[in-house]
Amino acid sequence: MSQSDKKSGAPAKGLHKGLTSYGDAGFSLFLRKAFIKGAGYTDDALNRPIIGIANTGSAFNPCHGNAPQLIEAVKRGVMLAGGMPMEFPTISIHESFAAPTSMYLRNLMAMDTEEMIRAQPMDAVVLIGGCDKTVPAQLMGAASAGIPAIELVTGSMLTGSHRSEQVGACTDCRRFWGKYRAQEIDAEEIADVNNQLVASVGTCSVMGTASTMACIAEALGIMLPGGASPPAVTADRIRIAERTGTTAVAMARSGLTPDKILTGKAFENALRVLLAIGGSTNGIVHLTAMAGRLGIEIDLAQLDAMGAQTPVLLDLKPSGQHYMEDFHKAGGLATVLRELKPLLHLDALTVTGRTLGEELELAGPGFKQDVVRPFANPIFPQGGIAVLKGNLAPGGAIIKQSAANATLMESEGRAVVFEDIEDMAARIDSDDLDVKADDFLVLKNIGPKGAPGMPEAGYLPIPLKLARQGVKDMVRISDGRMSGTAAGTIVLHVTPESAIGGPLAQVRSGDRIRLSVSQREISLLVSEAELAERIRKNPITPPTAERGYRKLFLQAVTQADQGADFDFLRPANFTEKVPRPR
Repeated sequence: MSQSDKKSGAPAKGLHKGLTSYGDAGFSLFLRKAFIKGAGYTDDALNRPIIGIANTGSAFNPCHGNAPQLIEAVKRGVMLAGGMPMEFPTISIHESFAAPTSMYLRNLMAMDTEEMIRAQPMDAVVLIGGCDKTVPAQLMGAASAGIPAIELVTGSMLTGSHRSEQVGACTDCRRFWGKYRAQEIDAEEIADVNNQLVASVGTCSVMGTASTMACIAEALGIMLPGGASPPAVTADRIRIAERTGTTAVAMARSGLTPDKILTGKAFENALRVLLAIGGSTNGIVHLTAMAGRLGIEIDLAQLDAMGAQTPVLLDLKPSGQHYMEDFHKAGGLATVLRELKPLLHLDALTVTGRTLGEELELAGPGFKQDVVRPFANPIFPQGGIAVLKGNLAPGGAIIKQSAANATLMESEGRAVVFEDIEDMAARIDSDDLDVKADDFLVLKNIGPKGAPGMPEAGYLPIPLKLARQGVKDMVRISDGRMSGTAAGTIVLHVTPESAIGGPLAQVRSGDRIRLSVSQREISLLVSEAELAERIRKNPITPPTAERGYRKLFLQAVTQADQGADFDFLRPANFTEKVPRPR
């Protein structure tokens, strides 16, 4: 802080913020100005509100392939509003280019984002994210950093065409790969469709995790209204980027920080939207982590109760039939929000400085379309996600009921157990595997600590010999996650995970398991005495590591019901629990 700032008591702004510690604040500012002027900046430019732009572009991240165009548009918006844009890089994570899993790196990206915001002088920050874990990582970091922040997503890819059929990543990736495994299509056709599934840069064109987080960011109010749905390569996406830059300058001047936007009411709105869009199960983990940074606890039992009041309205794959570009043409998230209006907190604040209700009024009355259903005629009568409990998951588990098989959701079966991913990979395609269509596939050790990083391996493939027989779905249970683009009767996030001694660790092949989504139950049908004896004979030692990020991760990561965030990044005391009972 400069000498004048110290005398006035005013908070430091622009280049005066976060001066490097040389023991002489005046020299620190002098040196900073000297170096930045080497890039050709004038005093006039440097005296304006400084808006940081987090650049997550990477050759390894095609979902962020339009980042250069978005950055230029944001800069234009910043300068039109009288601000000074300053682009800086952070970690970039792509779902298909991150080993062992992108979730393993989410918290590292959140820390990187937070510390770069803190370390560099900026009055507000524009966060450019898109692929699955980048948006929650940025919002976690920004919530902790505490300066004005606004999210800008890269937008969805366009759809392709395979033999006159509209296709898009990645629900259709899984569908066609399933056909290939079942030998319904040949190597030539799977190669042909591989060229069509991703028709442009941008995030998945279905309601996967990226699209889910885009809608959640808009519902939270931390992104511009209308910002979730424009595809990556459209003029609408570029215009949103320019307006984002302009809005960031206004936020810097008004001091509109994330804690004023990301309130308990905002998170309730976001959870409501998550249920109504048939959003990714990953959305629960990410929302829990984001809310946790602000001392807000997500109550899974009340989330389940909220689901009973909130039907799935969005007819989008994998729960429905359409794609994100169709959703955008149908009016985007505002079309969903209008239907949910009686259930929303319309007084929640957004990045514009206006409330959600005011923004909905400005959006107008909507128009005739068939992508978002009326509240009275949903595509699924309850929220897309249900929360399960039972002796197999004392801390809870979840299922995406809107994308599951109704018959299988009320069933009992014999467990076929895989101890870890390697065990599954070695045996799942064997003709000797003892498995039938009505069995329950169980995969252990893919939770936060077990893998580590809670990979999206919960979408276990149908065993090859059953796939050849035409089996399309089975009950699958794990302590891991699945992609938001996937469909099936799949129980996920079993808590506590097996790697730390949760009951899942004690399941044996041949055990009977009961799944009842209507009763919200997932139970291992063995006696308490038998389960206790197994635990006594088979004690579990949680995994550790010798060095590096893996050591930090295994020491600090929490369970899925706490967002799989690091324990030291969460506040000591939580002040609020949502959703509130209605």
